[in-house]
Amino acid sequence: MGRGRGRAVLLDIDGVLTIDWKPVPGAVSALRALHADGVPYVLLTNTISRTRRSIAATLAEAGFPVGIDSVLTAPAATAARLSGCRCLLLNSGDIREDLAGLELVERPEDAELVLIGGAGPEFGYEPLNQAFAALQGGARLVAMHRNAYWRTEEGLQLDSGAFVAGLEYAAGVRAEVLGKPAEAFFVGALSHLGVDAGRAVMVGDDIESDVLAAQRYGITGVLVRTGKAAQGGPRQASGEPDHVLDSVADLPELLSRLRQD
Repeated sequence: MGRGRGRAVLLDIDGVLTIDWKPVPGAVSALRALHADGVPYVLLTNTISRTRRSIAATLAEAGFPVGIDSVLTAPAATAARLSGCRCLLLNSGDIREDLAGLELVERPEDAELVLIGGAGPEFGYEPLNQAFAALQGGARLVAMHRNAYWRTEEGLQLDSGAFVAGLEYAAGVRAEVLGKPAEAFFVGALSHLGVDAGRAVMVGDDIESDVLAAQRYGITGVLVRTGKAAQGGPRQASGEPDHVLDSVADLPELLSRLRQD
């Protein structure tokens, strides 16, 4: 195939391109190689502690060839889906910029829905109890993702999926998930790139939410053994990835092989 043709690429950020916002060895070179070869790509992330603008600026400063239009986040997808709703937000980090169109409320009785973002110190008893009160009052439970954990330099850290499960159990409800692994998030990324699922590759370190979820929607799944999938990370999964790489540094070579198929 000629220059710029072949597969479009969806990439997770945390655990794939960076860990604690520091580039994974070879990641900058790999993304620059895709850029130079005209391969279309988008960063599809459940990261909820930063806005799209902040994420793009941090990655660009580290040398990655990205701009704000290269980044699709769960908060942005959430805002598009829930525009006009009154939300009681529980999240670590200020993402109001990406939640334009939502009405954020303080009192449980004013909430149409409880919106759960990324976990952190803010997930104490009182905020969780306020969320529980809103759910008891009839609010819906919506999660931007339900990842159980994420990897930092200190190892695996608890994420909001555990708290979502607890609220589901306590309130007898089921959360609607709008980030990965939700189909709408992947469909939005494909539309952004202008390709169908059969021409796309999803690269992630979360075998369930990134890789197997993408494969269910017809996207080729690529698991990288960094981040959550690094040595010592949990290994249980409901299926097998289409491809496994040591890191995203090996992605250009994989794409070259796939062009021959």
